[in-house]
Parts: sequence; C-alpha cells; structure tokens
Amino acid sequence: MADSLDLEVVTPERELVHEQVAEVQVPGKDGYMGVLPGHAPLLSELGTGALAYVTGGRRHVLAVHGGFLEVIEDHVRVLADAAERAEEIDVERARVSQRRAQQQASAMADGADALAALARAQTRIAVAEQTQR
Repeated sequence: MADSLDLEVVTPERELVHEQVAEVQVPGKDGYMGVLPGHAPLLSELGTGALAYVTGGRRHVLAVHGGFLEVIEDHVRVLADAAERAEEIDVERARVSQRRAQQQASAMADGADALAALARAQTRIAVAEQTQR
C-alpha cells in the first residue's frame, strides 16, 4: 500500500493543486469524507465546504463549491465547480455576500438559492480565517 495520494483539484478555469499528500478531507454532498492511502474506489458529488489536505506535515485548506470527487488507486481527483485558496479570498467581499444572502433567506425571496449563497460565503470566510491563525 502506498503512503501517499496523488491529489488533483481543478475547476473549469484552472488547476489549483496537483501534488502528493498524506490525507484529504473533502466536503461531500451529504457530509465530509476522509481519504487516506489505500482508500476504496469512490465517485461522489461535492458539497460546499473546506477541502483540507496534508503534505509535508503541513495542513492546507481550500474553499470548494460543488462538483465531483473521484478516488481511484491512490489518486484523488476533485472536479470542483468553483474553488479558491485561502489567500485568494477577499474576506470583506465574502462578508458582504454573507449579509446579502442572510437578508434574502430571511425575506424568503428565493430560499434555496439564498441558503446556497450563504453556505458559500460562510465557507469562504472560514477558510480564509483558518489560514490567518
């Protein structure tokens, strides 16, 4: 059994990560999933949340929003609809988005879309703040 995984995180616009990692934690549609070397093959839908991985003893975090996860023979491929590194997130802009989504959700303008926007904004803020610690 291998002691690392090949992690690939891509969006339609770019590749964010392609490196050997010790472990990956991914936000699935119905909750978080952990992937270690030797994991069984898997295909799953992504949710919105923080994708975390460990390489060289250091933890890295990305905000991901929708897409798919594929695990095959110690290769983890994340095909995200959108993803950002923590240092790329404009926290103030994310907070403005969060407030707007909260107002829309409370007004019930479009509940599902507002809740999705709220989850996305909260994830962006949480990922950015984790890196600033």
